[in-house]
Amino acid sequence: MTVSSKAVLYPEHSLYIYMQVLNSSLNHREESGTQASPVGVFADHSVWLLDDDASMLKALGRLLISAGFNVEKFNHPGAFLARLRQAKCRVAVLDVWMPDMNGLEVQAFLGEVSPKTRIIFISGRDEPSVRQTALDAGAFGFLAKPFEDEALIQSVRQAVAASSISNGQSGDMP
Repeated sequence: MTVSSKAVLYPEHSLYIYMQVLNSSLNHREESGTQASPVGVFADHSVWLLDDDASMLKALGRLLISAGFNVEKFNHPGAFLARLRQAKCRVAVLDVWMPDMNGLEVQAFLGEVSPKTRIIFISGRDEPSVRQTALDAGAFGFLAKPFEDEALIQSVRQAVAASSISNGQSGDMP
């Protein structure tokens, strides 16, 4: 696993890293047939999930759908970032540790191209320095695996509400 802290420390490198990851992702998508979930671009309560663990991605998707959210699932950071060209991401649930590009690097890129996106991190390793880095960079929340289902649902609800307020929207929450 390659973990580059340069993108977090030097944001000007983010575009270069993004292009590398995007190229890798497109190749990966062609090989695996992976696609984003077919959800409308303007879904009010759309939550984007990014985790390289297929079973975790499936479970999180089912959980959030059962709670009333529209969900788009991504198993590779490049596919997630490529989707930003077509849709806005209001709330993102990101795994921290993934191959090619870690969640902190995805957060840095989102900060440049989608600064209003609310980010909730999930991680199998609750490292205080990583948690603090994510929160200092503006993460809305950080949950260590395993976490209670309700903790994630509440965090997502709060993030959607905060996103709605910052975007001047109102509406019913799931």
